[in-house]
Amino acid sequence: MLNISEEKLNERIDITDSASGKLVFFRKHYAIFNKVLIGLFVLFLIILFLPWTQNIRSTGNVTTLSPEHRPQTIQSPIPGRIEQWYISEGDFVNKGDTILRISEVSSDYFDPQLISRTSGQIDAKNQSALTYDEKINALRQQLEAQENERELKLSQAINKIEQARLKVRSDSIKLEAAQTQVEIAKSQFERLQTLQEEGLYSQTDLEARRLKLQEAQTKLIAQRNDLLSSRNQVINAEIEINRIRAEYADKISKTKQEIFTSQGNQFTTQAEVDKLEIELSNYEQRSELYYIVAPQDGYVNKALRAGLGETFSQGEQLVGIMPSNYQMAVETYVRPLDLPLIHVGEKVQIQFDGWPAIIFSGWPNLSYGTYGAKVVAVENYISPNGKYRVLLAPDPDDNPWPEQIGIGSGAQTIALLENVPIWYELWRNLNGFPPNYYSPNNGTQEKPTKSNSK
Repeated sequence: MLNISEEKLNERIDITDSASGKLVFFRKHYAIFNKVLIGLFVLFLIILFLPWTQNIRSTGNVTTLSPEHRPQTIQSPIPGRIEQWYISEGDFVNKGDTILRISEVSSDYFDPQLISRTSGQIDAKNQSALTYDEKINALRQQLEAQENERELKLSQAINKIEQARLKVRSDSIKLEAAQTQVEIAKSQFERLQTLQEEGLYSQTDLEARRLKLQEAQTKLIAQRNDLLSSRNQVINAEIEINRIRAEYADKISKTKQEIFTSQGNQFTTQAEVDKLEIELSNYEQRSELYYIVAPQDGYVNKALRAGLGETFSQGEQLVGIMPSNYQMAVETYVRPLDLPLIHVGEKVQIQFDGWPAIIFSGWPNLSYGTYGAKVVAVENYISPNGKYRVLLAPDPDDNPWPEQIGIGSGAQTIALLENVPIWYELWRNLNGFPPNYYSPNNGTQEKPTKSNSK
């Protein structure tokens, strides 16, 4: 238990003799102290109502505006082995300059005459395709000849039918005439027989008349035979037409089948030619890949694969290049809370690492304080660091950026927003509220002119 005394300290010690006691207990000093306190309070109130420019601060690094101007590595699209280097680290190379030479490591491409042999195969296949083309032309001529021959023979057979039909008609008329003659001879014979029975004609005349009747009957029979023969000729001619049609249909069908077969072989050969031409083009393109060249003007930073005889796989990085011509930019990251306040075209201020923010007379053309920039791109998806990436380009209306700045150096950015009283800004920060939402006027991406300093 604490031993607390009931005796009061102010009753044992006189504080009026102290400096603070004199300031408090004597009226003259007390009045001065109150005036000072009141003055400080009034000054504090005035400061609270002074304007303050809200801002968004972030850090970033220097990069290039165009992706093609950023440091890059050169890869080989094919696996190979390093045979010869033509450059050293730090050398300047122009676009198309040879950096190194490689050789094949795949056994499929070891043949030094691979291109010439493939070209020979293409020529042979082209000749084969040309042969098929000539064969197809010959078969088409043969087909045309067969069709013409068929038409001629059909015309000949049709003429024979017409001749046979005309002969049938002629034989029919002759048969009718023979029948008429038989009837006449029979009628004459019967009249003469009657007259002979009456004694008007002799038996010899009757026999002569009977002989004529028999001759007429014989002619009738012969004419019937002729008619039947003519009808058979018509049938034979019709059969001949059918035979000709069947014969030439078979011949023409076989010729067309040979044409189709030849065309199929020709198409197959042409497809093989196309395939070989693709392979030849690939071989020629692959032979050009044996020399690794610079894709653009720049400086060789580092050889990622060194030595001679070292093998590498497809797509493996070989050498790094920094482009010589580029436009600088700054990439920075803002919090999701501040993302709605950033717009394309917004002006921001940048302080580069190694360049003073305060102007010094001893640093001519280098110390402008902060440098102007404009927002050129804002990503709409969050980065792995939990912030949104913003790309800044130099402001053409502001001082140019230092040429001595290296790619990858650090930078601090500040985006100026609305003007508010200091008390409001203190209250906002104490409560964790975001800055006042700001959007460009009239839908433009330009922001009203603000001061570059607080």
